[in-house]
Amino acid sequence: MVTAEKRAELKATDASLIHRIVQRDESALAALYDRYAGMLSSVLNRILRDTQAAEEILQDIFYQLWRNAAQFDSSRGSLSGWLLVIARNRALSRLRRHNPASGDELSENTVVVASNLESSVAQQQLMSKVISALDNLPKEQRAAIELAYFEGLTHSEIAQRTGDPLGTVKTRLRSAVETLKRDLHS
Repeated sequence: MVTAEKRAELKATDASLIHRIVQRDESALAALYDRYAGMLSSVLNRILRDTQAAEEILQDIFYQLWRNAAQFDSSRGSLSGWLLVIARNRALSRLRRHNPASGDELSENTVVVASNLESSVAQQQLMSKVISALDNLPKEQRAAIELAYFEGLTHSEIAQRTGDPLGTVKTRLRSAVETLKRDLHS
């Protein structure tokens, strides 16, 4: 049975929960963890392919949120986008540490979706929008995005896997990211 307190947490906005975290309210952090941990875990697992590493990074992200909640600026984007950027950057940094040969080839381009994922309905709607935007990309661009963002491959690894020249891979990724930014912000 869902308690009145739990219902209130589910209805609370990200901004109100961040404000409560700044005031050191642990239940607000727990509410945001419940709201976003699944999505972040999915991204981390897809990039890292290492459940233990993904769990460590997930815990670090929420510890960082606890310590630095006041740094979040909603005028620069959504909390979900901020957390996704942190998760992706940490996962790619971990991959770089374990594969120094990849160097600077792991792209830092990030698509931040200006959306507030405060309910499972909103999250499902956002996922439908993302899937639709990906489906509308040309086949080669979609494949490059999936390899880079969901499998965490470097540009060189994508070129090797697809047999395409490195410059072509970079151009496809850049074009796809720009198209996704445009489509997801419209």
